[in-house]
Amino acid sequence: MAEVRAGSRAAHGGAPAPAGGAAGSTAAGRTRNGRLARWPAERRPRRAPRGPPASTSLHEYTHDPGADSYALEAAETLALDAARVFKTLVVDRDGTLTVCIVPAGSTLDLRALGKRAAMAPTDRAEKVTGYVAGGISPLGQRRALPTLVDDSALAFDTVFVSAGRRGLEIELAPADLVALTRAEVKTLRRDAG
Repeated sequence: MAEVRAGSRAAHGGAPAPAGGAAGSTAAGRTRNGRLARWPAERRPRRAPRGPPASTSLHEYTHDPGADSYALEAAETLALDAARVFKTLVVDRDGTLTVCIVPAGSTLDLRALGKRAAMAPTDRAEKVTGYVAGGISPLGQRRALPTLVDDSALAFDTVFVSAGRRGLEIELAPADLVALTRAEVKTLRRDAG
């Protein structure tokens, strides 16, 4: 049986260390000079594929550059209830950027976020998320930001959010949205009208 050293990958529940398969490697996966040995392909740990949950679907539409509201445009073009389509807004909360996901037909209630909350400048939101305004997705951002989801999302089986570009929406369960973004759920909307 191969020896497992403390601190090795195998000691922490990872894949078993290569056992004598690679020349010059020890049971702990290190070469004689102390460097980490490469794992042979047949012994590499297997990882579950990363990607959206199986219960998602993409919906593409032709984007109108003259549209006033990208989320409302998506709802109208895809013939959806605007309450199920959510917009992704980036807010500066006292120096900390935060993603807020609110229904397309509602306004973000900045007072619910604190006294020093304000919409982040568009160029800063684009730079930090890696997406262009109107296509900012809460998923797959360049840098994961703290995220808040409006509690109205939980009333639906599925909701729609931007899939990373204008004219593309992703449909997914609200629980999946919350889990994938590690979001906190709270009331963020101030209904229009």
